[in-house]
Order: sequence, then structure tokens, then C-alpha cells
Amino acid sequence: MINEKYYHVMKDYQKKIQEVIERGPYKDNWESLSGYKVPDWLEKSKFGIFIHWGIYSVPAYGDEWYPTWMYQEGRPEYEHHIKTYGPHKNFGYKDFIPLFRGEKFSAKEWVELFKKAGAKYVMPVAEHHDGFQMYESNLSNFNSVEMGPCRDVLKELKEELEQNDMVFTVSSHRMEHLWYFGGGLAFDSDVRDERNNMLYGGCYGPCLPFLEDRGSLDAVTLDNPDFMEDWLARTCELVDRYHPRSVYFDWWIESACAKPYLKKFAAYYYNRALEWGIEVAIHSKYDSYVHSSSVFDIERGQLNSIYPRTWQTDTAIAKKSWGYTVDNEYKEAREIICDLVDIVSKNGCMLLNVGPKADGTITEEETQVLLEIGRWLEVNGEGIYNSTYWKIFGEGPTQILQGTSTDDKRSAFTCEDIRYTYRAGYLYAFVMQAPENGEVIRLRNLKKYKYTDNAYQGLIEQIDLLGFDNPFEVERLDEFMEIRIQGKPDTNCPICFRFKLL
Repeated sequence: MINEKYYHVMKDYQKKIQEVIERGPYKDNWESLSGYKVPDWLEKSKFGIFIHWGIYSVPAYGDEWYPTWMYQEGRPEYEHHIKTYGPHKNFGYKDFIPLFRGEKFSAKEWVELFKKAGAKYVMPVAEHHDGFQMYESNLSNFNSVEMGPCRDVLKELKEELEQNDMVFTVSSHRMEHLWYFGGGLAFDSDVRDERNNMLYGGCYGPCLPFLEDRGSLDAVTLDNPDFMEDWLARTCELVDRYHPRSVYFDWWIESACAKPYLKKFAAYYYNRALEWGIEVAIHSKYDSYVHSSSVFDIERGQLNSIYPRTWQTDTAIAKKSWGYTVDNEYKEAREIICDLVDIVSKNGCMLLNVGPKADGTITEEETQVLLEIGRWLEVNGEGIYNSTYWKIFGEGPTQILQGTSTDDKRSAFTCEDIRYTYRAGYLYAFVMQAPENGEVIRLRNLKKYKYTDNAYQGLIEQIDLLGFDNPFEVERLDEFMEIRIQGKPDTNCPICFRFKLL
């Protein structure tokens, strides 16, 4: 049975949502929502920080899905949990909450680091699949203000970001919560205890079996109006409390039962943004929102061509988990910078994740990667921020495999791989691997202009190599523009030539 206190709050929100939709220009249908303009701030920003920080950072084992895996008999997390913490009926996921203290969390220190990294927007996870809210809420007492660190994490971050002229955004992963703890029903665990319904989801009806096939929406049928109404109320409460400039949704919202509520949320959020006088966006994956009603997002992947509407990749510095784990592995800064350039050349933005420890500190590995990215952007950022795509995104032999979870399925970029961006009379050509001493750079799309192909047909007034003093010679030939740099630029990251167009 739904807790009576929260039930009435939810019902009040249902009325408010309907009132906002009725009086605003945006209605809860695709005809009204299609054509929603991507905010200028997002089109210009290009680079943001994602933050996965929550209860799951306490066990720090496996990945951020520990809350569900620990209740799946036969999984390593299940065995680890019993060995480390004891039987699930005596120590369940809820018992990690008092251990999640965040005693070293400093919004000021986080934001200082993100600013040094060159990020323009920041997106903390407001609520992950586990149902624990990292903010104050009238719809559940399982939140970071009443439990755990006893702090409003979102509020502190929002205030610090706005003081530093950075954009505050949020993500909600709650949709998966409906079945997330269902495995705990199969054996004697605390999920079966009705006193824990407020966290584990029993208050919305019986927990459903865990979805074995995470990629198939046909694996089980989910239709729980109480849960969906609660999801909608929580999400609208989130935007009302914090006025985020964008909201990102994880998967499962593409299921059929979610569609009416997705439309209601979009209409509500877009209408509220008009009332508040701000530009906002919704980020979604798998075409869960129809084209031009939100910002298309790809998880840990890229596109292989230019997409005319601004889109986003969400990816992570860590390879094995979005949240902190003790045995995680981390990407090198060069790899991330190359992906950033490739994404921006195709009209995209990169949202790069960090996973802080339970005490609120960001790992040394992630810190160093962020600082290196920031140093590179200090030199080359003029070809990234406020830029747009050119007539082509680039050239070269390295092939990008398009789609989700493909960012580790390509070869390293080479000196022959070029990516282009454009900004107000300047063309930027990023050479994705700095050439060795004496190695020639060839730009095939800047060859001598001919009216029979798509190469650049205009004149170039001046060429500069950003950040380096190495002399270079340029010759514009019939098949390519040839650039010879004296010496090797001292970097393993992409270098950028700026062309002032005449």
C-alpha cells in the first residue's frame, strides 16, 4: 500500500501538472512537442561533466548496478555481499545508507576541478535506479537530506555552479526502479519486508522479476500506473525545486507504458521553462522521445556522420563502472580528447562522467585526466566552444563504429585523421595525432579548389598552429593541402590548425 503521506503529495502534483499543461503552449502530444529548439547554451557548450555518486559507491564492487546484482543468486556480487556483509535478510542494500556519509564532499572543490577541466555544464545524477534521491523531496524520505550525508547535494552543486557561470543540469534514472530489486523476492532478503517498501518499490505494487534481457523491451510487460504517476510527480518536483537547464533520462523510458508520461513531463517542463524565462532541454536515448522533441543521446558511443540537430554522447573516464569501484580502470586523456573532437565535428556534445568515492572525493586518476583535458582546451578550445560543424566532419582512415557502447571498438586515430569545425570566419582542422618530425600532414578537403567536387572553394588569408611555435610550410596542391612542420609538437593529443578565411 502506498504511504498515505506521499500518496496525497503525488495526487496534488498530478493536478498541478495538468493545470500547467492546460494553460501553457506545449501539450502532451508529439505534434506539439516536435520542433522544440535545442537551447543556445547547449549548442555552444560542447563539453559537460556527468556525476554518478550515490549509495552504490559504498560497496564499490563490480559496478553501479551492485544494488540489483547483490540480489541475484549466482552473481559474483551476491556471493561477495554474503561474504563481506552477511545474509541479505540481516544486511540489505538499505543498510549501506548510514555508511554513505560524504564527509569530504565539497561542492566548491568539485566545481573548481570541473571548471579547470573546461566543462561548461555539469549533470549530477539526481536519482539512480536504486531510488535514493540526492536532493530534498516531499515524495520520499529516502533522500540525502534526511539520510546518509544529510545534505542537499543538488542544491549545493547548483549554487556553486551558478556562482562560476556554469550550467546546472540533472539526470533521473528512476524508471528502472520498478523492477530493480525484484531479485530479492526469490529468497529470504530484506526486500520481502514490507517495512522497506518505500525504498525497494513494494509501495507501488509487487516487485517484478528482474529483467534478464536488459536490451529487450518485450522481455516482460510492465504496466503499473501507480509507479508511473509517482515517476512523473518526482520528476516534475525535481525540476520545480532546482530549475535545471536540462534533464537526462536513462533507458527503459522507451517502453510503451512510459510514453504518455514522457509526453506529460516534456509539456510540463517546457511550459515551466517558459514561465521561468530559461532555455531547457531533455536528453534521451533509443529514440524514446520522437525526433526533434528532445536532444538525442548515445551512451558510450558516437555517430559516424554529421547529425544536423545538436546531439550528445554520455561516456565515462572509467571503463568498468559509472560509479566508483575499487578495481576500476581508466581511459587516458588523449583518448577522451580525440572522442571530444570527433563528436564536436559531427555537431555533438560530450558529457563525461566521474564517479566519486563514498566520502565525496574524486579519484586521483579521474582528477588528472580532467586537468589534462582542461590544459588542452585552454589552447584549442576556440575550435570547440561555440563552434559548429563544417560541410564535412573530416577525413582519414580510422572508421567510427556508430551506436551504443562502441567507444572502445575503434583503432587509435592517426596523423591522417582530420576533423573540422567552423566558427565565425575561421575553419579549424584538428590533426588527431601530432605528426612525427618530418611527417607530412595532408588535408584533402583543402586542396586547390575545383568547381567539380566538395572541397573548400574559397581563399585562405592566414594559417596558425594553435599552442605551438614550430615553424611550418604550406602548399596547396591539386590533390591535397600539404603541411610540413619543423620538429614534432610536444604532445600526444590532437593539434589544431586555424584557417582565417578570406
